[in-house]
Amino acid sequence: MADKGAGGSRLPLALPPASQGCSSGGSGSSAGGSGNPRPPRNLQGLLQMAITAGSQEPDPPPEPMSEERRQWLQEAMSAAFRGQREEVEQMKSCLRVLSQPAPPTAGEAELATDQQEREGALELLADLCENMDNAADFCQLSGMHLLVGRYLEAGPAGLRWRAAQLIGTCSQNVAAIQEQVLGLGALRKLLRLLDRDSCDTVRVKALFAISCLVREQEAGLLQFLRLDGFSVLMRAMQQQVQKLKVKSAFLLQNLLVGHPEHKGTLCSMGMVQQLVALVRTEHSPFHEHVLGALCSLVTDFPQGVRECREPELGLEELLRHRCQLLQKHEEYQEELEFCEKLLQTCFSSPTDDSMDR
Repeated sequence: MADKGAGGSRLPLALPPASQGCSSGGSGSSAGGSGNPRPPRNLQGLLQMAITAGSQEPDPPPEPMSEERRQWLQEAMSAAFRGQREEVEQMKSCLRVLSQPAPPTAGEAELATDQQEREGALELLADLCENMDNAADFCQLSGMHLLVGRYLEAGPAGLRWRAAQLIGTCSQNVAAIQEQVLGLGALRKLLRLLDRDSCDTVRVKALFAISCLVREQEAGLLQFLRLDGFSVLMRAMQQQVQKLKVKSAFLLQNLLVGHPEHKGTLCSMGMVQQLVALVRTEHSPFHEHVLGALCSLVTDFPQGVRECREPELGLEELLRHRCQLLQKHEEYQEELEFCEKLLQTCFSSPTDDSMDR
């Protein structure tokens, strides 16, 4: 991004060479050829440089730092802090754009320009918030309140999907932000978008944000359960949008592997029967993920195995027929493995010690 690059250009071009006593461990060259590390652009880069330096093999005790080297480090730290401040200012500018009321009596051209400016602000924020420090600052600036309250379920689809994407970008792997987003009631709105929005892109981005809020996040998963999220996920798998179907099945499989305690809930919802019904549809790469989810549901779970064995389901015959179809196609080997595992788990002899795994 141009703004970030401008902040980074204030750094010295190269680290001044250390004194000869500090470079005795090698010939003066490194993987980059010059032995000079690239200066960090922000605080996160500075931290990474420190971690990398600390993980290297210990050298003999260094001589005192030269004045030139000390000055370079001071300038690098100053530039990193300055770059962080500049990015915060960019976020503030974006939030000012997003906080503006819609033009009350604007013409079509003016409304289109206004929407483009708001979409641009959301895209820039999504870029900046890939940095976890920026994501935290964005939340401290009340940006998340604005997203959830004003943009997630209102306005043009281009604003809705960008808002959902930004929520997911900020939330992934950051517990404090996940908790704030959950506290704002965003998960309920995201599930509604996934279930009902007329724009496929909005639904895909809503699913991305949902995934960021419930995977490895106990509070998010509990809220997901209370909001009947598994039913929403199943309906998403029954749609005609391939990307939505695949990502929904993948999330279901991930949740089953990470939280096997909820298998009983899924069985009581008729999940086995619904997954089998999906496998019976016209064959597509999506079936690999459906069969993977079904494998996860029955693994180490006798209730799931019993339901798969129900004669009216006809699963054994379906799996054997599918195996015959897939054996000649290398691109479907993972799906074939899932079929074989299901046959072994659900339809081998009850006395077979290898029934599970």
